[in-house]
Amino acid sequence: MSAPVQEPAPAGPDRSESAPPGGFLGRSKTFSGVSPLQIGVAWLWLSVIVLLPLAAITVQSFDDGWSGFADAVTDPAALDALRITVLVSIVVALINVVFGTIIAWVLVRDDFWGKGFVNSIIDLPFALPTIVASLVLLSLYGPNSPIDIHLNATQPALAIALTFVTLPFVVRQVQPVLLELDKDVEEAAAVLGASNFVTFTKIVLPALLPAILTGAGLAFTRAIGEFGSVVLIGGNIPGETQVASQYIQQQIEVDEPVNAAAVSVALLAIAFVTLFVLRLAGRRQSVREENDQ
Repeated sequence: MSAPVQEPAPAGPDRSESAPPGGFLGRSKTFSGVSPLQIGVAWLWLSVIVLLPLAAITVQSFDDGWSGFADAVTDPAALDALRITVLVSIVVALINVVFGTIIAWVLVRDDFWGKGFVNSIIDLPFALPTIVASLVLLSLYGPNSPIDIHLNATQPALAIALTFVTLPFVVRQVQPVLLELDKDVEEAAAVLGASNFVTFTKIVLPALLPAILTGAGLAFTRAIGEFGSVVLIGGNIPGETQVASQYIQQQIEVDEPVNAAAVSVALLAIAFVTLFVLRLAGRRQSVREENDQ
């Protein structure tokens, strides 16, 4: 007599098939996947924080039509403020390119007493209120300067203040690239007789260039919109030391919000074009480096 055939136990629910795609944001099954809900949340947050304010200031700048926008931007005082802002910011970006790269190189390649302290104070301009920086610079370079250097209400004072607040950008962009840079290639170049200058310009600098350009772009765009660090040391002299942010404040105080919005949109356009061009240049350099390898 044959033994009774046992029926297989009913299988439990397949959790891999019945489980929802993800958590409260609807994450997809794969870790790298992104659900439409996640994309929607990201766009909503970006719109509330960035896009809607930019759209509002742009619409306000055209309250008087295209002619009103053009008149506000081409006003002699506005042009002077934009000119001073852009020129000083370019100088500041170039200063950061040179000294920011040097500082990053020293922090990565050299060991010295107090290195940790120096590395930590690089980010101090991010934490320090910019008005405090302006007050400190005024006490150092103002009328009662303890070192007898009087720079207040001059364009060099603007450059010093803006260099202070933009110091970390190039340093922090270049440092990670230097840390990941393969030293074997540099050593091979040295063995083949290449000088330090040739090694740096032909091997190291091309690898650092995208990071340097990114840091320079961030420093420039931060400088053109800076207000707090120049408000005391700059002097706010129209046509000489008045930067665009101070001109915008002045227009608001005299009840000309459309003029203020128009100059603000001009600054936004300058910043966007600068970052876009530098991003393209950095990407092209990265592609060239990959092709050379």
